Amino acid sequence: MLAGISADYYLRLEQGRDRNPSVQVLEALAGVLRLDADATAYLIGLVGPGPRRTRRPAQEKVPGHVLQLPAQLPMPALVQGRYFDVLAANAMARALSPNNAPGVNRLRAAFLDPQERELHRDWQTATVNAVASLRAVAGPDPGDPRLAALVRELSLKSARFRKLWARHDVHRREGALARIRHPQVGDMDLYREKLSIDGAEGQVLVVYHAEP
Repeated sequence: MLAGISADYYLRLEQGRDRNPSVQVLEALAGVLRLDADATAYLIGLVGPGPRRTRRPAQEKVPGHVLQLPAQLPMPALVQGRYFDVLAANAMARALSPNNAPGVNRLRAAFLDPQERELHRDWQTATVNAVASLRAVAGPDPGDPRLAALVRELSLKSARFRKLWARHDVHRREGALARIRHPQVGDMDLYREKLSIDGAEGQVLVVYHAEP
């Protein structure tokens, strides 16, 4: 009633019998359900018209002009792939955490590596945001086999991931304050920026920096 649609039509949407609601209907439902801007955009993206995506390559590659960039930066920096894989990193990033190394999946480390959990003083909040970011990235292409394999593995091995994934929270990848408890250095509050990389869909440059 609040969205201005019939109960029968809403039921058809819930049951998947109507897969082409208008943007106006989706925005009305989002307003009634009190979805924020990220969740609303995710909802519209799930059912909105768009070109069919081409199958992504099995392995992500960092553009050549970006590959050497982390090594030239004077602070911890790494290139993170679409599904939280570390694709490139400098020595300072690896010193911050051994999981900031090429070949490591940061989401897998966050949920399955006890040392990584101890590193983050705000692990509870960090994992909520990480899973919500994965959900936002996955929205347009839920059939990606790499995503399916990662979600299946974490769901089997981590009760917390399974619980958070079932919540369907959506949050765009963006910078935040990382509250770290380093085993050698001690407590640090670092700003973590995530900068999109042109020409590499889903890849971001992650940079940590502190107050001067």
